[in-house]
Amino acid sequence: MIADYSRQFIKQFRKLDTKTQLKVKKHIALFMKNPHAAKLRCHALTGEYSGNYSISAGGDLRLHFRYLSSDTVIFTAVGSHAQLYN
Repeated sequence: MIADYSRQFIKQFRKLDTKTQLKVKKHIALFMKNPHAAKLRCHALTGEYSGNYSISAGGDLRLHFRYLSSDTVIFTAVGSHAQLYN
């Protein structure tokens, strides 16, 4: 699996504290190893986010991504549930 990161994702990631950044990195690594790991709670989004997917990075932290091809994803957003959906 190959991962890329949107400008928005990078900007949001840099605003996170160091501990949370580490948590995000660990969950991305897990996703790259096993995209269907139960811990990630990966699911497709609907409505205005249709075509995108979300994974959990623990607690209320979510990462949004979309598939560019069968083996390439781009992470598009990171934040709490409230930050991403309000």
